[in-house]
Amino acid sequence: MSEAESSEQRRLARNLSELLQELRVAQGGVQILFGFLLSIAFTERYAEADGYVRVTHMVTVLFAAGAVALLTAPAAWHRVLFRRGRREDVIEVANRFALAGLGLLAIAMAGTILLLGEIVVGGWVAVALGVLAALFFGTLWFLLPWRERHRDTIDSSGQS
Repeated sequence: MSEAESSEQRRLARNLSELLQELRVAQGGVQILFGFLLSIAFTERYAEADGYVRVTHMVTVLFAAGAVALLTAPAAWHRVLFRRGRREDVIEVANRFALAGLGLLAIAMAGTILLLGEIVVGGWVAVALGVLAALFFGTLWFLLPWRERHRDTIDSSGQS
């Protein structure tokens, strides 16, 4: 293996390691959220909830489940393709899964805030809280980083 190939392999290994570390952080949060959302259905208050709350809850659970699937998929891909010389493919797919998973997590977080807002205060205030949460997560997790991407001098392959 040439020095350039060895350097490229080290870069890919570092990129994969960093990505998997980032996903560990997100996985914990989404799994706690998912457990919380599942537990709601078994409360006495939920039995009295109207159709709007139940549908909001179910949709939020589905987004959280989708986030769990997408945020844990890169670990499965890495394990299945381990030592197959496919590290670059794993990183590319894992990055897409991570971004999509974070998007679903942002929607699930906004849905959870909407759901809790509906239970606590109800009406337009709950909707406003859900919309504000969606805007907050969308801005913090996607809009600001993508805006910063256009300001740097590094191309998409990581080269200056």
